[in-house]
Amino acid sequence: MEEQSSAATGVQSIRCRAAVSRKPGEPLVIEEIIVAPPMAHEVRIRIICTSLCHSDITFWKLKDPPGIVPRILGHEAFGVVESVGKDVYEVKEGDTVIPIFLSNCGECTDCLSEKSNLCSKLSFKIATGMPRCGTSRFTDLNGEVLHHFLFVSSFSEYTVVDIANVLKVDPAIPPNRACLLSCGVATGVGAAWRTANMEKGSTVAIFGLGSIGLAVAEGARLCGASRIIGIDVQPDKFEIAKKFGVTEFVNSRSLGDKSLSQVINGMTDGGADYCFECVGMASLVQEAFACCRQGWGKAIVLGVDKPGAILSLRSADVLFHGKTLMGSLYGGLKPKSDIPTLLKWYTDKKLELDKFVTHEVGFEDINEAFNLLIEGKCLRCVIWMNRL
Repeated sequence: MEEQSSAATGVQSIRCRAAVSRKPGEPLVIEEIIVAPPMAHEVRIRIICTSLCHSDITFWKLKDPPGIVPRILGHEAFGVVESVGKDVYEVKEGDTVIPIFLSNCGECTDCLSEKSNLCSKLSFKIATGMPRCGTSRFTDLNGEVLHHFLFVSSFSEYTVVDIANVLKVDPAIPPNRACLLSCGVATGVGAAWRTANMEKGSTVAIFGLGSIGLAVAEGARLCGASRIIGIDVQPDKFEIAKKFGVTEFVNSRSLGDKSLSQVINGMTDGGADYCFECVGMASLVQEAFACCRQGWGKAIVLGVDKPGAILSLRSADVLFHGKTLMGSLYGGLKPKSDIPTLLKWYTDKKLELDKFVTHEVGFEDINEAFNLLIEGKCLRCVIWMNRL
């Protein structure tokens, strides 16, 4: 933990609105809060829009650590730099940026290596404060500390983010598209492109056709996969999934007397080249591993399971079949070098971000966005801070 440095000279605290999680699982409370000036290596950002991710839902519901209240959730966003602290050189006031939950300091062994996207100087964790000092930049009007979420906390008109978690972007990129690359869509596309390093002609199985699973399909399509098999419990998702490149659909609730792995292995003559678990269930990770082709198959885990969830695999299955099981945080992407590539793909009309946004609401309707996602009625709902 680094010693906390003094705030930027001449920069004052800001009073603004935020949607605060006061009780687990209960509607967020829109209230006025105080956002402190940025310290050294920090940037204060005026949020233009933010999008809702399933991880926000997961931690909003948690009653025990790493769940905590009061907290400002949100981690997919687009904004404008309002002020910067000392030792910030990458961005300046007025720059358009996206905050990203995964740090990229550019100096540590991991950041300098092509083998990892996990910064070892500012490690990923479900923290309640800033990454360098652990303290909060938020208080309510009574002086109570409001906790951070994933180093971003975008459900506020202003937030403070470490420069290692900020990426400058072209202001010509639509805010309601750029924000998608803060987490979910980038994670899925990156998992196919970076983590799997997928070859053209590959066979892919995707477990769960929510926004992450569909982003994997989009990434697989871009990589030239020949077969993309979508697996879900809701058959009505198949028509939507076709738009993202899914070629075949399996309803995991209508398998008769066969297991899911028997069905997938039968369809693929021995298993898929790449299997992606996008739900967050240990039992589904096991199924994904069982659906991988022996010798070279990879099972890649993207879903966020409950804290403390344990995987169970038979030793013989690992030893004798030559498969790989691996995690993929943020799709294996290095935020500051890989996200510009995804943005270029979007402007070149290769990466189709538009189809992920199914709903847009104003900040005052943020709880409706929660309801839409919980009820499975949207992929990504963009929340505008000042919608006209």
